[in-house]
Amino acid sequence: MMEKLSAEEFDFNFNSVKERLYKAAEKSGRKAEDIILLAATKTVDAETVNYAIGKGISYIGENKVQELLSKEDKIVPVHKHFIGHLQTNKVKDIIDKVELIQSVDSLKLAAEISKQAVKAGRNMDILLEVNIGGEESKWGFEPETVEENLRQTALLPNIKVKGLMAIPPICENMEENRKYFHEMHKLFIDIADKKIDNSSMEILSMGMSDDFEIAVSEGANLIRLGTALFGKRIYY
Repeated sequence: MMEKLSAEEFDFNFNSVKERLYKAAEKSGRKAEDIILLAATKTVDAETVNYAIGKGISYIGENKVQELLSKEDKIVPVHKHFIGHLQTNKVKDIIDKVELIQSVDSLKLAAEISKQAVKAGRNMDILLEVNIGGEESKWGFEPETVEENLRQTALLPNIKVKGLMAIPPICENMEENRKYFHEMHKLFIDIADKKIDNSSMEILSMGMSDDFEIAVSEGANLIRLGTALFGKRIYY
């Protein structure tokens, strides 16, 4: 959970983030409005989330299925993504609750999303998660396997691959993440050039509170911010 954030604290944080995003986008020859600012709302209470939405947050992302479901009836309408590790047996619980699943890290998960989407009579947009740092502790496809796995995923019914997402390794110096963001953007562009059926490289989701400016400079068009907006989480 986290300490209750005051309206004034959120306003200050949000304005600071928008200014940083504007400068980062301008510096890289882009427009801030072309970059989706997604609020990562893990441990953030529904009242605070709704306040953030009222102030202009259009996209939110939840990491945990249980928390997403517990807030479902309390959150005002907003673009909602699932951004955490998703177990196959939980797919059925969120298939009609989100518009995009960012963290598809295996063909098994993609197949289950397809199965549940067919059952629900809907199409589900997804991103493939890439383990860009090759870390054993993280989920995701290895970079050299992404294209082949994307081709297989794109064959599944009721799924649309909309892009890629990644969480780079934790580095003491955030500038060290630049190489990972650069590699992700190159992979993103290379796959886009292949024009694979039932896929469209529209979204490159990378960059969080500590490194989103670097991610933006390397081509991210969706950033996932939690701490920068809501402050540090306090876990019990």
